[in-house]
Amino acid sequence: MVPPRGNDNRTSGRPLKRRSLLAGMATAGAVGTLGLTGCSKVASGDTGNGGDLLARLRAQGSVRVGIAGEPPFGYIDSDGELTGEAPKIAEAVFKRLGTDNIQPVPTEFGSLIPGLNNMQFDVVSAGMYITPERCAEVIFSDPTYEMLDAFIVRKGNPKNLHTYEDVVKAGAKLATGAAYAEIDYAIGNGIERSELTILPDQLAGLLAVEQGRVDAFAGTSVTVRGVLEQSKSAKVESNKPFQPEIDGEPQIGAGGFAFRPVETNFRDAFNRELHKLKQSGELLRIVRPLGFTKTEMTDLTAKELC
Repeated sequence: MVPPRGNDNRTSGRPLKRRSLLAGMATAGAVGTLGLTGCSKVASGDTGNGGDLLARLRAQGSVRVGIAGEPPFGYIDSDGELTGEAPKIAEAVFKRLGTDNIQPVPTEFGSLIPGLNNMQFDVVSAGMYITPERCAEVIFSDPTYEMLDAFIVRKGNPKNLHTYEDVVKAGAKLATGAAYAEIDYAIGNGIERSELTILPDQLAGLLAVEQGRVDAFAGTSVTVRGVLEQSKSAKVESNKPFQPEIDGEPQIGAGGFAFRPVETNFRDAFNRELHKLKQSGELLRIVRPLGFTKTEMTDLTAKELC
């Protein structure tokens, strides 16, 4: 995933509907179209000495964050408000860094790293999984969470699907989200890329399972839990969250914030404040309303994951 590689109205108590999800995404598109995130690009800040972007962001009082519209990681809700695990953490960290105004820049998940490196925004705030491949393109904060995977399956899990290996053995049809890490997990377990159904979001995945078009939808455990709680569907359920493996090797799903490679000063300052949130317990308090629990908290570092 995150997830992605990732609209949640959990705090409002209102059930999630596809209409509200699409409305939220439309709002996200409107934000970008109307230029509310600022229309000028900020220079790369490549001073050869760790970059000076943070100093310039402090001077202007705002930071542009790239999001991908994936609950519960980072998205615009049906009321047009920026929310999600990563944006809420960003609010806390950037306030401590002297930058109070956070401007969302919605984009597709697969466009986050290109958009960052093309200076369309200043940081990726989308709960992006930290992988060696991505570490070759950007630098990451230490992770803000560590996640297991889960499947949405038909009620009673009739095909007994608990892992990617089970999907292969059962000859089951699997779906997941666009650019999700789960694509790699499935392929690594012997599922052909052409056999996967790629859907735009977890709600589309739930509907595909309900309608029998696929046997399971793979996502992070928090993503799956959230859409099930909001949909209140009586036709589907989640299997028990599990640790994905490829060739017997555990695949660690842990996400953080991404920065341009030249901006090490920015990343390091972010990390210092992030660690303070972790040590005080405030990080968990920030993300708990979004469905995260102590189980998802982690002491892993970006260096270990890269």
